[in-house]
Amino acid sequence: MSLRRRLTAPLSAGLAAVVTATVLLAGGAALRPGGQEPAGEQDTAARNLGRVDYGVCRGTNPGCYHDWGNFDPAAGGYRVLVYSRTAGPRHAHLGPALAAGLNPPLTAAHAAQSALVKLGADHGFAVDWTEDVAQLNSPGRLFRYHAVIFMSTTRDTLDDPAQTALRQYLRGGGGFVGIHNAFGTEYNWEWYEGLLGGANYYDHGRNQPGTVVTASRRDASTAGLPARWEFTDEWYNLVPFPSQVRVLARIDEATLPDGPTGGSGHPGHGRDHPVSWCQYYDGGRSWVTTLGHAVEAWTDAPMAGDEHFLAHVLGGIESTMGRKPFCR
Repeated sequence: MSLRRRLTAPLSAGLAAVVTATVLLAGGAALRPGGQEPAGEQDTAARNLGRVDYGVCRGTNPGCYHDWGNFDPAAGGYRVLVYSRTAGPRHAHLGPALAAGLNPPLTAAHAAQSALVKLGADHGFAVDWTEDVAQLNSPGRLFRYHAVIFMSTTRDTLDDPAQTALRQYLRGGGGFVGIHNAFGTEYNWEWYEGLLGGANYYDHGRNQPGTVVTASRRDASTAGLPARWEFTDEWYNLVPFPSQVRVLARIDEATLPDGPTGGSGHPGHGRDHPVSWCQYYDGGRSWVTTLGHAVEAWTDAPMAGDEHFLAHVLGGIESTMGRKPFCR
């Protein structure tokens, strides 16, 4: 089936879920404060279908996923695209801005991009990288990849054609991985906020050590991780707070020497401060983590917990691109 026919085919189970749940919501069900969820019997039905907000089907139910058959690893193996364009402050782990085009030269300063390329080489999937928005401006380009990774992108990093292409890619069953300052991107695009789990960056405290708590070891991205592990990061505070997602890891705020208070005075999230989570979103898969600030997390320089962090990211990538079970 051609891509055009796939995108205009009859309703998939996931899209049908959106329609059905929207009818439930429109049928006069009482809403809880803030309009978050329908009450009564419709509440259970809507939860089972996946939450309907941001205009899409989203949540942990696989019924929100659209499998159009766009991705065939047998045709050329698994492949991901790393996108690290910045239109504002640039993290040190990205190194200098990259030249235009696909796969421009990397140096030792490009720590995060190089680490992701090495993960692919070591684990049997191909990695392309770019900071050229033209490489994302059509769904045809993006459908070559089993996942697109936003690596510490900053602010308005996509133009209109790239935004449209990303939406069409997700709706065609694509995968999105957002790492660290992917949360500082496209602030004024509501659909992208939903892609991040209905969450957004607010502020953070200083880069400081803390203890990460693994929420569950059932997921591909947490399998093999210890129940608690040391790591150093900026520990993002989030407004809005993620919703309708499966939390995979949290930071124990009690272990932060300076506490979670950020530059603007956000008090933190107490005992429930997630740092990684997953969801199905608008037909595709989304796995995100706020972790990954320190350059040392991406290099061979010694840093507590960096091996757990990279294993976590690897599992997130492999599950998002469909190589392993997703969001378990």
